[in-house]
Amino acid sequence: MERIVLPDGRTLEYLVEGPPGGLPLVLHHGTPSGAVRYEPLIESALRHGLRFVEASRPGYGGSTPHPGRRVADVAGDTAALLDGLEAAHFVTVGWSGGGPHALACAALLPGRCVGAATIAGVAPYDASGLDWLDGMGEENIAEFQAAATGVQPLDKFLSGMADDLSRVTAADVVAAFGDLLSEVDKRALTGGFAEYLAESTRYAVSAGIAGWREDDLAFLADWGFALSDIRVPVAIWQGDQDRMVPPAHGHWLAHHVPGAEVHLSPDEGHLSLIANFDEIVDNLLAHITV
Repeated sequence: MERIVLPDGRTLEYLVEGPPGGLPLVLHHGTPSGAVRYEPLIESALRHGLRFVEASRPGYGGSTPHPGRRVADVAGDTAALLDGLEAAHFVTVGWSGGGPHALACAALLPGRCVGAATIAGVAPYDASGLDWLDGMGEENIAEFQAAATGVQPLDKFLSGMADDLSRVTAADVVAAFGDLLSEVDKRALTGGFAEYLAESTRYAVSAGIAGWREDDLAFLADWGFALSDIRVPVAIWQGDQDRMVPPAHGHWLAHHVPGAEVHLSPDEGHLSLIANFDEIVDNLLAHITV
């Protein structure tokens, strides 16, 4: 794990692997999570000649908390990180809670971000015509209802969850995620993937709940940019068997991100969809010009 000091004095921790001259693939992790190595994703990036870059968002792991941050703030952090890596351009992928952050980079860094993809990414909370909570597992409904009520109820809710999540193992990760997992996602949680998800979940709360709390509040607030401003190629990937981010979110984004290429998978869930990462990167690179 490496660290960089941002212009405002905050520290951002990150992982970077691959050829120094390679086009960076900036991965925005889910919620809650952090910059935790998952070998298949890194190997995919390297096979494509890319430089894999993943930062822990503020408040996760060794990244300084940034109270009140908006989704849009990730663009400045990403630009500063890429400056440090001496990279002029990049592509980006956002998984789950990372989806809005990838879209922020596409909208706000059009001269540097040359393509983006979201994997089961959430839509804006105030999205017209979307029942944001409909189809989510009961744990997510309770979490975001607390977030909508205010900081104190959310803190109480997340603190109650964090204690158990800080000890989760691969053997009990299915039970820990409860109603959030569809059957296809339960079947996906085997071997190294279950180990990774348990490790990333533990890491997400290793420094407390600041990162998780600020993610939730940022999703429910104004994101700080307009989807209509996006002018770079974007692909939306969504599974129909998703109980964390229901398919209606992907359908909504498909109709509101200009020129988006849409990949709706009837047999995939929230977690199982990541097994298509090679195809997602292939598709992303096929649509860019640098």
